Amino acid sequence: MSQALGTRPPRSLVRPTAGLSVPPGLRRNAPGLCLAALGVAVSMLVHDLVPAIPTLTAAMVLGIAAAHVPAVRTLTQGIARPGLSVSAKRLMRVAIVLLGLQLSLSDVLGLGWLTALMVLGVVLVTFTGTLWMGRKLGLPGDQPLLVATGYSICGASAIGAVSQTTRSDERDVANAVAVVTLCGTLAIGVLPLLHHPLGLGDAAFGRWVGASVHDVGQVVAAAQTAGPAALKEAVLVKLMRVAMLAPLVAIIAVTVRRRATAAPSEEGESTKRPPLLPLFVAGFLVMILLRTTGRVPESLLGSASNVQHLLLAAALFGLGSSIHLPSMTRTGGRMAVLGLASWVVIAGLSYAGTMLTT
Repeated sequence: MSQALGTRPPRSLVRPTAGLSVPPGLRRNAPGLCLAALGVAVSMLVHDLVPAIPTLTAAMVLGIAAAHVPAVRTLTQGIARPGLSVSAKRLMRVAIVLLGLQLSLSDVLGLGWLTALMVLGVVLVTFTGTLWMGRKLGLPGDQPLLVATGYSICGASAIGAVSQTTRSDERDVANAVAVVTLCGTLAIGVLPLLHHPLGLGDAAFGRWVGASVHDVGQVVAAAQTAGPAALKEAVLVKLMRVAMLAPLVAIIAVTVRRRATAAPSEEGESTKRPPLLPLFVAGFLVMILLRTTGRVPESLLGSASNVQHLLLAAALFGLGSSIHLPSMTRTGGRMAVLGLASWVVIAGLSYAGTMLTT
């Protein structure tokens, strides 16, 4: 006989959905991640409608706007803040790892030692010069270091990598990314106008763009105006700069560790020091080696590049949402001076180096 009506069913049948509960972390971060995804979608739409506006720039601007529109600010500074912080930090790390798949050591080494020395010189002078100017201008926190990193290496990706090592304040990171992204975007329109007046051939123009423009996407946008030869040279030179990201992060990590060891800590204060090679930078190096083997299908490389671009856009939206423009008025003028001065320095050095090596 079957069980009588009203008899309690077995315990295994009482909670059939127990395994479908949403993890607390996902529930906490979901609103911000969804908002970041919406920001990326709108950024892509803006780029499709106005191709002159890069997706990454649109994402940063939309993030800043979201932080200042009253109806949305309550969301970005409230329930969505945890997820937006995850976008700005963790998604940035994944984007940096995938960036390694765009770099093949064999292609970079094929540029020759003269070009390598030129790029190394541009990176070192731009980094040290920008850092010095930022400190002389009295910019607070890690802003001089972050701007110097973004200008000399690869824009927002480099800033994100260094900020993870130095544990920089999120607003310092956002301010640095904002000025570097803005100047890089301006370069897309300005540099092609100087192509012929400066007496540069297509290949030389590509090298100049690759050595002076910050983000990989911005390099592509500026160089493609001079044709495929310019685009190829620009991307290779740019990737040579990207290759310097790992050693720069390692040097900064060593410096931070030494300062943490030398500085007396308060009672009960954590003395945890950053690793010499952060895990995401190690992943970046692994991706470079994987690409160098030549065994990664082109279709997979293309997909990884698209994913990297989307993740970086989400990270920039998250960073933009942490910017508070009224609080930037105290340093906005000095930051603008630093950005423009650094842009002139790296453009001038790159032009001189290009003329010497071509």
